[in-house]
Amino acid sequence: MPVVLDSPAAVRRAAMDLLARREHGRIELSRKLRTRGAQPELIEPALDRLSEEGLLSETRYLESFVRMRANAGYGPLRIREELSQRGLARDDIEQALRDSGFNWAAQLHEVWMRKFAGELPSDQRERARQGRFLSYRGYPLDMIGRLLKRGSLDS
Repeated sequence: MPVVLDSPAAVRRAAMDLLARREHGRIELSRKLRTRGAQPELIEPALDRLSEEGLLSETRYLESFVRMRANAGYGPLRIREELSQRGLARDDIEQALRDSGFNWAAQLHEVWMRKFAGELPSDQRERARQGRFLSYRGYPLDMIGRLLKRGSLDS
């Protein structure tokens, strides 16, 4: 039996259920509540109250998302794009990436070692294949080029 989200208490309970599973951004949480049938005039006050209480935090969401995606082997370009698509402010995204403390060069090297066993490309075709994979993962082209040239990012 579907839950009816026709009261402020029901909307709050649904939002808290979603937040209990993982961090959400305000826009994402609002979209999920609308999908579940909540009226927009009930959603915004509920989200405002959750924010005031510290239960809904864009900063925590950004930190959590960056950590999750970086640990899955994705680079800063891909993470930045995914967060932009979720409607988060560019400045907040940049701050979260800076504050994450990830060493993107080490991360790139680790992803490359895991996928390609540290084998430098033997020809242009293989170089292009490895470069496409790493680029798709969201690493900057200059870092990829240096890695594929020398097998490391050390200067």
